[in-house]
Amino acid sequence: MRSAFDFSPLYRSTVGFDRLFDLLDQSSQIDSMTNWPPYNIEKAGEDQYVITMAIAGFSTDEIEITQKENQLVVSGQKKGSEEGKQYLHRGIATRAFKQTFNLADHVKVVGAGLENGLLTIGLKREVPEALKPRRIEITTARSQPQQIEHDKAA
Repeated sequence: MRSAFDFSPLYRSTVGFDRLFDLLDQSSQIDSMTNWPPYNIEKAGEDQYVITMAIAGFSTDEIEITQKENQLVVSGQKKGSEEGKQYLHRGIATRAFKQTFNLADHVKVVGAGLENGLLTIGLKREVPEALKPRRIEITTARSQPQQIEHDKAA
């Protein structure tokens, strides 16, 4: 099933973005139950991002954050027993969760903290100098093109 958006015009004019379009299609089909716990993704600067997740009732030793390549996985599992407790109303969910975030290239986790039931994960995009765009000088026919020298520290 396709999403409400028709990406076919973009398929005709782009190359190599199939994964992006597939992710957009998948995100529109995700069941609301998999979106627990609720979270925000915020752009905090030019190359900085913050993910905030509402995980009331979980402590730091019950949460695991793992980054492998371009995936960030946040999971939580309550420890301990709640035997003997009788609830008249239970509105704070304590079920296990696993939330996966697909990260762009060169995005790294720079820190995480838990305060007042909110897990905050700081992310930063650090593009290596060798991959950043650089300006190329254009020479005229009268002048010789300058030879580009590369670092020989290999």
